[in-house]
Amino acid sequence: MTTLAGQVAQFVGAIDTATLPQRSIDAARTGITDCVGVMIAGAGEPAPRIVAKFVPASTSNEGAPEIPSGRNLSAPDAALVNGVAAHVLDYDDVALAGHPSTVLTPAILAEGWTRGSSGAELLAAYVAGYELWALLLSREPGALHDRGFHPTALYGAPAAAAACARLNGLDEQRTAHAIALSASMAAGLVANFGTMTKSFHAGRAAQSGVIAARLASEGFTASPDAIEHRTGFLRAISPSGSPHLDGGDAQLGTEWRMPRAGVNVKRYPTCYSTHRAIDAMLDLANEHDLKPDAVKEIRVQTGAVQMLMLRNSRPKTGLEAKFSMEFAMAAALVARRVGLSELTDEFVARPEVVANLDKVTCTTVDDTVPELAMAPNDRVSIVLTDGRVIEHAPVAFAKGSWQRPLTRDELQEKFLDCATRRLGRAHARALFDQLWNITELACVRDLRVTELPGSRA
Repeated sequence: MTTLAGQVAQFVGAIDTATLPQRSIDAARTGITDCVGVMIAGAGEPAPRIVAKFVPASTSNEGAPEIPSGRNLSAPDAALVNGVAAHVLDYDDVALAGHPSTVLTPAILAEGWTRGSSGAELLAAYVAGYELWALLLSREPGALHDRGFHPTALYGAPAAAAACARLNGLDEQRTAHAIALSASMAAGLVANFGTMTKSFHAGRAAQSGVIAARLASEGFTASPDAIEHRTGFLRAISPSGSPHLDGGDAQLGTEWRMPRAGVNVKRYPTCYSTHRAIDAMLDLANEHDLKPDAVKEIRVQTGAVQMLMLRNSRPKTGLEAKFSMEFAMAAALVARRVGLSELTDEFVARPEVVANLDKVTCTTVDDTVPELAMAPNDRVSIVLTDGRVIEHAPVAFAKGSWQRPLTRDELQEKFLDCATRRLGRAHARALFDQLWNITELACVRDLRVTELPGSRA
């Protein structure tokens, strides 16, 4: 098969976890582990609770759990609800101009649970989806955000379909059909950032991947060239109008994209476009022991595409504040941290926070770096009330990025902070160990992801 979907199908079936690059294994393990922790923390938010009301409990023995409640759902519905929970806090990892783990992990856990898949198979499925996502991104010279499309939603659906096709053991033809079908199910608008709908994008993409793979397994068909056809996926969503449509050799399995791009773990539950500036602001605040009254102006230079996402200059809610550079800087100055406790409606409305929003001035540059749609660096300087100006060196990589990764202990610290909002500390620590050693997991159903008495938790 020479179509892009066909080449991906061949690659998906041939993945061997024993020969995967170690950096791919590291990235997949980190992404899955981090996502599960964030998912547990997000499960109590209004958005996933509302979505959960609309999906019925399943009586099937082949269901999958709503995490962490343990309610049995169909696999597509579990992927949807858990996907919304994983993304609603905007605390999940970032890569490939979007959030791969928040789509792949819910889909993989849901379908893997019904199949009784091993941890090694979960890793293989994650790699399959990630590599397809990276391939699709590499075919577009423009930035989807510019056109108003959310890459997580659009690239996530085919990626999840590839991952679920792997878990279902589909042959090449049916895997190609699943990927092509999912391309018609992909949608999501940047205009809905800062609302519940952004997290719905992730859940819907995860659910679409599960459904596409299941339909294809039953013989449902789609156009084999739906990705690269002149009226297909890549051209339809292209902001540049000139995506690379030539099939050629995608070099899947020979040119590994995952070891290079990896995953960027978030230290703050805000849009990733704010993270480098937050790092700089916290450094300056701590180094100079800054008090808000001593600060006259906070100047931030960032990317033009980043500011398209940071559309809430005067946020009123914690959800809106996730997409506000002004809030990120104000919170870092006032609280000396930007954590889950600061992303609440009450904190956002505090008078000292509101007063410091007006001190923030943002300027932009048009340059971007590959795969993240961000400027090459972010810069923060502060004008003090006595006229002095203090500056931070340009920040190219946020702490937690693939280039400056968290240690195992640092990742565990974030995981426990998230998971202990619903699970006991010993329970959460045991779950972290299971996920960190996922290649040793005999069956995904052994994961202690639920909190119900009498469950596997």
